[in-house]
Amino acid sequence: MTQAGIRIAIDRGGTFTDAWAQIPGHASDVIFKVLSESPDEYDDAPTECIRQILEIASGSPVPRGTLLDLTPVESIRMGTTVATNALLERKGEQVALLITKGFRDLLKIGNQARPNIFDLSVRRLAQLYETVVEVDERVTIEGFSEDPDPKPIDVNSDSDLHMGLTGEAVRILKTPDLDAVRSDLYVLWNQGYRSVAVALMHSYTFQKHELAVAAVAREIGFKVAVSSELQTMAKLIPRSQSAVADAYLSPVTQKYLEGFRKGFQGELRDEHAKKVFVNQSDGGLTSIANFSGLRGVLSGPAGGVVGMSRTCYDAEDKTPILAFDSKF
Repeated sequence: MTQAGIRIAIDRGGTFTDAWAQIPGHASDVIFKVLSESPDEYDDAPTECIRQILEIASGSPVPRGTLLDLTPVESIRMGTTVATNALLERKGEQVALLITKGFRDLLKIGNQARPNIFDLSVRRLAQLYETVVEVDERVTIEGFSEDPDPKPIDVNSDSDLHMGLTGEAVRILKTPDLDAVRSDLYVLWNQGYRSVAVALMHSYTFQKHELAVAAVAREIGFKVAVSSELQTMAKLIPRSQSAVADAYLSPVTQKYLEGFRKGFQGELRDEHAKKVFVNQSDGGLTSIANFSGLRGVLSGPAGGVVGMSRTCYDAEDKTPILAFDSKF
């Protein structure tokens, strides 16, 4: 019987997948790599790595195609460049952006930031979305922050006034017609769109309109990225960009993870799911259920930075170090 407590770490790169394991009772760590793509031998590289590790731990053959039992495994930590490569190669999902009426071209206009302000031949980056649908809604912040003599605002005095998440009073100027939104979404669906990003004005403090539009989209069957759920910040441009990136990449990462799940008993929808963690762009870990495209853009590279800092940097010597990724 295989002894419990196996710890596994995997980095799935574009060419190679590296694996490390610490197996109780083994004098040394297990370290090896496999090809990330080898369809004639196996369907998924990280799953193949885990199979080989379980085979080494048990001392008995674990045939390919066998649904793997994670009972003896304590944890699996995995970094992946699936989202990174999809972004670099522009192989994400077809995305439609739903935004407040009047802001159709917001992301094309951007914030005018450019590396060289006097470059007359500057090239705009291609957008990740393919079409825009305007939602006829509008809210505004009651009062203004520069008021030298602000007066208290009683949100109970007017049915159009609401207290926002940030403590600001918000006035509803236009409530979205959800039937009209539903009609626009069906047009998108018939055009082949399956993923949408929703980013509405002031949703950082007043989410009701954005969440209502998202609910309609999910009811139809769309995969939905909601800006206020992904990034609670006042600025609409970066919030919209985050929603679009998530809508573009999450279907890719979810498709990959669904394929990964199929190699295990229970498809990681049982108690073993809590053993599997995926590295995020910030270098931290999240459960396999919470991993998304936006969180995974730099999953693999961030794992490399964390690994480099943990293994190469001497806290006593404090000499700065540089690391390079040959891909870039």
